[in-house]
Amino acid sequence: MLVEVAGVRAPVGKSAEAARTVCAEYADDALYHHSARSYFFGAAWAQARGLDFDRELLFVAAMLHDLALTPPFDSHTLAFEEAGGHLARVFTAGLGWPAERRDRAAELIVLHMRDDIAPEVDLESRLLQVGTSADVSGTGLEAFDPSFAATLVEAYPRLGFGESFVRLFQDQAARKPSCAAASVLAAAGWGERTANHPLDQG
Repeated sequence: MLVEVAGVRAPVGKSAEAARTVCAEYADDALYHHSARSYFFGAAWAQARGLDFDRELLFVAAMLHDLALTPPFDSHTLAFEEAGGHLARVFTAGLGWPAERRDRAAELIVLHMRDDIAPEVDLESRLLQVGTSADVSGTGLEAFDPSFAATLVEAYPRLGFGESFVRLFQDQAARKPSCAAASVLAAAGWGERTANHPLDQG
């Protein structure tokens, strides 16, 4: 795991390394790289605006936010972000995090699939939304310096992520038609934008 990409650093320590290890073990390389890029996009967005954020909390949530799309953690009743929130609470309990901080990790994961949150209301949740949106569909990508995005993709290649992620959402929508993934998939142009992400066109 690269600790710094183009001047944006990831946290170090027990919690960060545990989250990175779990993500690398359970996600395929494309999903693992997406999780890392989501953190770096979100952190870069905050740094560019001089915003002080909880780097460890954002990193742990970014590493765990899509693990409920993987077979070992997939729920046949809960939307993946809700199942992912529960996973985060269990994971962070093992790290000894207090209940309030465990709840925050779960909250970030659940809210990344909800309506946009103003940074002044919940900064870390907004940063995860920014990071995942830029990396999945390219929404908000124009806010980033192209050289930063290129360096990030060089560090964490996309590996066909867009097309594989669309298939994951199609599977969620088919089994859980009322979930947020189904609503996103139904949005005009989302699947095409995701499968043809600008960072895949270089």
